[in-house]
Amino acid sequence: MTTAIQANATPGYLVASDFDQTLSFNDSGYVLSEMLGISDFQKKVEGLSRSNLVHQGAELAYLLRHDPEFRSVRREHLVEAGKRVRLKDDVKIFAEVLRGNLEGNSFRFFVISASPREVVQSALEGIVLPENVFGTEFGYDPSTGEISSILRVPAGYGKVAVLQDLELTLRIGPSTLAMAVPTFMSCTT
Repeated sequence: MTTAIQANATPGYLVASDFDQTLSFNDSGYVLSEMLGISDFQKKVEGLSRSNLVHQGAELAYLLRHDPEFRSVRREHLVEAGKRVRLKDDVKIFAEVLRGNLEGNSFRFFVISASPREVVQSALEGIVLPENVFGTEFGYDPSTGEISSILRVPAGYGKVAVLQDLELTLRIGPSTLAMAVPTFMSCTT
């Protein structure tokens, strides 16, 4: 995993959250579909879910790479979709609180999502450091800008793999991991 996190910058706690419907109100796939005028996104996702072709949460990545209606998507479309994602009201405050030193405890906030990394980084710009966002990573054709490959999808076990990489990189153990639950304002250890 490529990350700018310094191994010697050990946090007291690592706080990790999903993005779609945890920090945001809607699935980023819906936002992108609306932006592109694709009306049957939900039907496509349901079909992929029934086929068990991809992990739950990785449907958008699959569609972006393989579905003819999504083949026109370029990096700039993903960034624009992120700007259109409606975040939950207190996400910025939540991130600011975690940046502080709470009663001698420090926190590092990460977002781990199956959504395209460009979407999540754009939506959380100025709130979460770009290097603390782990989302689906794509390879792009240098001549056309088209998505040419799916490099990594943090869906299903992919999220666990990101957490394990972070634990190794930050030199922390599972006892210092807090997951933000769907209400995102409460954490469990």
